[in-house]
Amino acid sequence: MKKFQPQPGFVVQAFRFALDPNAAREHALRSHCGAARAAYNWAVGWVEASWWQRRAEETYGILEESLTEWRPWSLPSLRKAFNEAKHTDPRFAGWWEENSKEAYSTGLANASAAFDNYAKSKSGKRKGARMGVPRFKSKRKARLSCRFTTGTIRVDTDGRHVTLPRLGTIRTHEPTVKLLGRVQAGTARILSATVRHERGCWFVSFQAEVKRDIVRVARPDVAVGIDLGVKTLAVMADSTGEIRTVPNPGHYDAARAQLRRASRTVSRRQGPDRRTGQKPSRRWEKANAARNRVHHRVANLREDALHKLTTAVVAEYGTVVVEDLNVAGMLRNRRLARRIADAGFGEIRRQLTYKTRQRHATRLVAANRWYPSSKTCSGCGTVKAKLPLHVRTYECDACHLVIDRDDNAALNLAALAAAAVTGTGVTGDQDTTVVVSKPRGADRKTRATRPRRQAEAGRAGGATLPHQRQTETRDRTQAEALTLR
Repeated sequence: MKKFQPQPGFVVQAFRFALDPNAAREHALRSHCGAARAAYNWAVGWVEASWWQRRAEETYGILEESLTEWRPWSLPSLRKAFNEAKHTDPRFAGWWEENSKEAYSTGLANASAAFDNYAKSKSGKRKGARMGVPRFKSKRKARLSCRFTTGTIRVDTDGRHVTLPRLGTIRTHEPTVKLLGRVQAGTARILSATVRHERGCWFVSFQAEVKRDIVRVARPDVAVGIDLGVKTLAVMADSTGEIRTVPNPGHYDAARAQLRRASRTVSRRQGPDRRTGQKPSRRWEKANAARNRVHHRVANLREDALHKLTTAVVAEYGTVVVEDLNVAGMLRNRRLARRIADAGFGEIRRQLTYKTRQRHATRLVAANRWYPSSKTCSGCGTVKAKLPLHVRTYECDACHLVIDRDDNAALNLAALAAAAVTGTGVTGDQDTTVVVSKPRGADRKTRATRPRRQAEAGRAGGATLPHQRQTETRDRTQAEALTLR
């Protein structure tokens, strides 16, 4: 599918609204999402059938040129094959006409993208973790989602209803004036709509081409460094020396007692058992829904707090400096994983990236992952070799500066913006990564120490046993995550 390119002066923006469907509309929504899942599973099975057939033929000694041809997984090829099979395939016969063609196109497009990701990952053209072969989606676990790109897609003029193909008019839980006003003024054009069921509610997200003027920030000449942490969510220090602290709300920790009670209630009910085929009782379903509402409320509170924080930051400062944290590596720390996940470090970086680019043209600078922001003295620049996590106050041995370690890290990040800021700091390359040379005493590898027995064995000329060897490299992401906070 060709990626849409907005016109000059326009950006592609999503407008998301909660829905209040009645019983009939909810049944239709679930039917469309189920059709998308069925089309996805059909495409995966159709493509992989040729793979298994070729593998079986190879065992019989059939020559390469005589093997079954590979089935293509491009979206046009999948659409053509599906249109021929939907009339005769017993999995679709009798009910495929009940849903919009966009539902089946959603599943086929997702399958085509999954095979593309797998092929690029296998050939080394895709960054990140290795992608496996696309698998079938379970009816019990698959996320309910469906995308509409053609047909009647609009926001009704009353501001409380939306209209989608084959689904008709659906009432919204909140007013849609934010998008309706732009459409009526001619500054927005709806491109597509996606319905999704998550957190116990139905949502519709409109992808629109919106005309957006860049708004000048309040202090364009000031740079701010943001040091994220667990005890304190963010410490912000600007280039003028002002330091502000954002406390960590800890939404999940505040709800743990309530979740404990809800989980205890669920465990005392007769739940589902896939081994014996036991169905859940009505009381279990009611208790499980009550527990899910607590999880949903925590997620909503976290999302609201992070949006307010990032919006306030990009609207005030001309340059924002953040750390390039390896959040996936930090989550491997079993002692801090829950608090790190609750803080949402990755979500903060994601929101800052698109808000600085689309709304204010603010310059976003990402400090190198190995930059020792906490170990470096903000006064004289001296770098400490070690700074354990329990040491919360930074004391410089050279200039005798005494400062909180988080404030010191934020000041260093703010000073780092001088290497990337040009002019007033309002415009420039977006999401710049400052590469810092390896500072003195701050190496990516932890210095290896030789045990006494190993040293004695080395001096005596004896061999070192495998269990006596110490690994000379350590996951720097975990160590830095514990040291920088």
